[in-house]
Amino acid sequence: MDKAPEREHTWCVIPLFNEATVVGEVISALRETYPLVVAVDDGSVDGSADAARAAGAAVVCHPYNMGQGAALKTGIDYALRDPEMRQVVTFDADGQHQVSDVVEMVAAMRKEGVDVVLGSRFLSGKTKPGLLKKIILRAATAYTNLTTGVRLTDAHNGLRVLSRHACETITIEQNRMAHASEIISEIGRHNLSVREHPVHILYTDYSRAKGQPMINAVNIVIDSIFR
Repeated sequence: MDKAPEREHTWCVIPLFNEATVVGEVISALRETYPLVVAVDDGSVDGSADAARAAGAAVVCHPYNMGQGAALKTGIDYALRDPEMRQVVTFDADGQHQVSDVVEMVAAMRKEGVDVVLGSRFLSGKTKPGLLKKIILRAATAYTNLTTGVRLTDAHNGLRVLSRHACETITIEQNRMAHASEIISEIGRHNLSVREHPVHILYTDYSRAKGQPMINAVNIVIDSIFR
């Protein structure tokens, strides 16, 4: 099997907000396998856009911070302009996602013919979230399963593969963290075929220092309830 299945037909979308110290390395590593990368700079003030551009990504800039959901929508719309695009990968800028997982997820999509492949950190023992984070994510997943009718083990994982059909079908209107639940809701509403795939989320010293994982977990619950 090709080391990078569908490499010329896969666009990677990276929402980007103040990650200048790490995003260049993340994009460079990703482009070794999947060269088509668009980074959506969501109002960064630290030179993130320049770092992403220097690493070879196409860069689209929001004039101010609009939220991760808005950045994903912009990136997906950009990828849809390529008539050869078959699937989009949503990939975080902070180094938590693994390129090897993307290769396996894209291969699974093509082999099984599903519309969506979602990463799950709870299908293997590699990911080590803290106890409180695990409780919050499990609760958010239970809430999403209840309200969308789609049964998942990890409903708020940013690593996804969306087929072109899914990209053209799913509507993202929630600009901030509630977009994660909204995407699952759209999958259920449009009866898109979906499977989960075990992935390794690497909680780095950098991400822990920022406090991002816990803040995102709390925001997911709050935004989901208000949605």
